[in-house]
Amino acid sequence: MSSIAIPASVAPILLLTISNIFMTFAWYGHLNYKSWPLWLVVIASWGIAFFEYCFAVPANRIGHEVYSAAELKTIQEVITLTVFAGFSIWFLKEPLTINHAVGFGLIIAGAFFVFHGPIR
Repeated sequence: MSSIAIPASVAPILLLTISNIFMTFAWYGHLNYKSWPLWLVVIASWGIAFFEYCFAVPANRIGHEVYSAAELKTIQEVITLTVFAGFSIWFLKEPLTINHAVGFGLIIAGAFFVFHGPIR
């Protein structure tokens, strides 16, 4: 049996992507179930968030061997926006507008500076 070695620079990105899928469902999935009692939604979201942490904590532990904490946070935010955009369209059935695209683009531009600093 062979194992696949994932580079330390790629593993946190994969793990953070999985984590963010869970996170997005935990934080926003309940919006399609507005008839559910709030206490039930909180418990369900908390249960989903457990799996988010099961991927996010190792992602950051592994990732900190290669990336700074600021770089890890930036990677996480870009992944969050990407996952959320798909989730918003697919699950919530809410269209994204050009304003959203411009706002997300500015955040991605900020990510560029995090990885290509310092400015001299």
